Order: sequence, then structure tokens, then C-alpha cells
Amino acid sequence: MGGEVKQDEKYFAVSDEVFSRFPGYVRGVVIAHGLENGESPSELTSLLRSAEDSVRKKLNLETLAEHPWIVSWREAFRSFGAKPSKFRPSIEAMVRRVLRNEYLPSINALVDIGNLVSLRHVVPAGGHAIDVVENDMELRLATGDELFTPLDSDQVEHPVPGEIIFVEGKTVLTRRWTWRQGRHTLVVPTTTAVEFNVDGLPPVPTAEVENACREIAELIEKFCGGNTRYEMVTKVNPKVKL
Repeated sequence: MGGEVKQDEKYFAVSDEVFSRFPGYVRGVVIAHGLENGESPSELTSLLRSAEDSVRKKLNLETLAEHPWIVSWREAFRSFGAKPSKFRPSIEAMVRRVLRNEYLPSINALVDIGNLVSLRHVVPAGGHAIDVVENDMELRLATGDELFTPLDSDQVEHPVPGEIIFVEGKTVLTRRWTWRQGRHTLVVPTTTAVEFNVDGLPPVPTAEVENACREIAELIEKFCGGNTRYEMVTKVNPKVKL
């Protein structure tokens, strides 16, 4: 029947608890299927280098922690017990690396697209392979019994109760909101479907997040093909279909 939900339909959601704590938060979600990922062509690598150069011209290490868009992430991390000097928000860690005159390594086309758009807009933008996902995905507060396998270890960890995590069922995909991604949904050269999260905390305008999503979608189609779309996940629109 037309009203029935297909068994293979999966959803992405942000919990009410997250929006209650951070009412102005928005997450742009770019969803892409039918992709051909692989090594970045020289044009894409050049765009990444240009984004790095732009960051070095606009920002500096001495005042980075005072940048309003970085401050909001540092305060958010503190709110769930993560010291930002120990667990740096992903966008701050990336920008600091660039400001130390390091070049971000070219991983593969999809990863490089996320990194260059992060740098262009100074917002977190991270991709997850969804061709390996079997359950719904959710950004929510941890209970502490979820399971996280870091990229650089076989040791399974449990998140701290109350920290914000991105999960598929009980499997943690990202700890401490935007801090560190695990193995399960890592974007690799053979990835054919992906969802990118673009996070905006006030004072980042929603329009900035939407522009970043639009750029990611355009770059994916240009360098990886496939079909893309994006949606803004907000307090009034907390759930989207993958």
C-alpha cells in the first residue's frame, strides 16, 4: 500500500535534548548516492590548497580561540564536560593545523571536499559512508553504554554519559559531537553513498550552513558524480530520510 514505509528506508535525526540545550543549532545534511570516489584530481587538490591559503590570510593562531565561531564550539564542549584544550572541536583543530603551515593530506575526493568546505566557511563538515549503514542515524546525548572504535585502535570505548554523540543504533560514529570519527562509517575510495554533516552553532548564520551544503553537493557531483540533495535539520525539522 502507498502509505507503508519501505523496510530499507533509513532516517537521520537530531534529538530534542540537543535542540533543548542548543536551540539555535542547525545541521545541514548533504546526501549523495551512486558515487565514484577515489583519489582527488589535481583540480580538487588545488582547491584544497587555495582554501588553506585563504585561512592563513584571514586568521591567526594568537586570536583563533577568540573567533566567535570557534568560541561557540569551545563553550558547547565545556557544557558536556569536554575541555576544549584537550578535546579540540574538529574545525578548531583543522584550522590550527593549517595556521601552523601544515598541509592537509589528500585522502580521497569525498574527504577532501569536506575539508575544503570546512576551511572555506570555518564550520565543521564531516562525511559518513552510508552504504554500510543498516539502522537509523541520530545525534543525541550518550547514555554511556554505546560502543566506539577509534580509527587508530582496536580498543572499544564507551562515551561519557551526557556527551553529544552521533550514532547508528549503539555504534558511535562520532564522539563529542564533532571531535573524532570512528571506523564504521569511514569514507574510503570504494564508498558509493555518503552523508555530510555541516554544523552551525550561533552566531553562525543558517545561510552560511546552507551555502556550505550547496557547495559540497556541487563538488560531489563534479568530482564523484551521482545524485545529491541536502536538507536543513532544525528544531522544527528534526528528521530527514537518508
